[in-house]
Amino acid sequence: MILSGEGCMEAEKAHRSASLLSYGLLVMTVTHTLTHAFDRIHTALFPILTSSQEFNLTLQQLGIVAAIPPLCQALLSIPMGLLSDRVGAKKLILVSLAIAASGSILASRARHPVTLIMAISLLYINTSIYHPSSYSFTTRLFSPRNRPRALGIHGAGGTLGMAIGPISISILMGLFALGWRDVYFFWAVPTVLGAILVLMIKYEPTTDAVEEDKGSELQYQNDSDSLLSLALVMFLVFISIRQVAMQMISTFFTTYLVFEKGFSEVLSSLIYGSGSLLGLVSAPIGGILASRYGEKKWLMIALSLSYISLGLAITLPSVAAFVIFYLFHGFCNTLGMAANSAIIARLTPSRRRGLGYALYFLPGSIMGAVAPIIAAHIADAFGLGSIFVFALGVYVIGLAVFKVGVNVESS
Repeated sequence: MILSGEGCMEAEKAHRSASLLSYGLLVMTVTHTLTHAFDRIHTALFPILTSSQEFNLTLQQLGIVAAIPPLCQALLSIPMGLLSDRVGAKKLILVSLAIAASGSILASRARHPVTLIMAISLLYINTSIYHPSSYSFTTRLFSPRNRPRALGIHGAGGTLGMAIGPISISILMGLFALGWRDVYFFWAVPTVLGAILVLMIKYEPTTDAVEEDKGSELQYQNDSDSLLSLALVMFLVFISIRQVAMQMISTFFTTYLVFEKGFSEVLSSLIYGSGSLLGLVSAPIGGILASRYGEKKWLMIALSLSYISLGLAITLPSVAAFVIFYLFHGFCNTLGMAANSAIIARLTPSRRRGLGYALYFLPGSIMGAVAPIIAAHIADAFGLGSIFVFALGVYVIGLAVFKVGVNVESS
């Protein structure tokens, strides 16, 4: 949105007065929840989709179902980032929610694996459109001092969505005896309501805001057009490596609980979602601590704790210990979420922030297409439990790359 004269002055005042309780951040957090509610529904349903009453899919076929939607997501990631910088965040967020509603309705009608893949692909494309716009909106709304805190709140919305998607399966199927297709249809309604909230946003920031130490005047910074730097490239390499491990685990987590640990489909979905539900607490806390200790230092601490917890989960023989330490692994992972997002904002110019976040989420899309296939082959060769061991090794490699290769301070 471009303003001039008195309109520009009023916009600056609105920008200057933005707080962690602002309507804009509230809407971004709610829509972030809705966008991610679909992320883990299909993988949580994998034990059901393997049954003869449904699609009777093999592990290799499940890997393909999990791989195609992120591939579609990856193809659109950079174009959507460029488009976000050009046409504005608000318009593209509305488009993303419309696509999400369409995908959920199509999934609710799916009677063939191909139809389901098409529907899930639409839901993933929704995030390719949403993320660059939503994150650029949020980071421009707040000064660097408050940005990690705001991103922690915004990230909590995403983790809530990742949690309540699988949990909604447990509730709708376990308590109300509905079918898995009804779960997808259920989520179409709040998605439409989220679009209405976006329509009510009055002001859209287009540049970074910085509060001066000596006064309350508003300045703008980081407005050059230079995007790629060595620090950004190495950070994206770190994200790519990390995403391999994350996608390997998330794809077959519920399948592992059902076939290796003896959990029911409903209970496995509940545990799967509970790990992300903890992000409601850990994401905001992580934002506060990242502001206090610095993004890189805090991310190193959070991820180290996360990987130690995962190692304990797969080492200790007790089923209860596995669940507890896996949940703590997820808790610590989201402790670093705000730091991750703030680092991208620090490494990218405000005018190209949409493209910057498109690059940030691109590795997740690409590795989301590759990692499930790799995980399926590992599971076939060594068993489902071996996926966690391989993933832990990949996690450690990624952390080493981040420690040595990413210099945030000099960027």
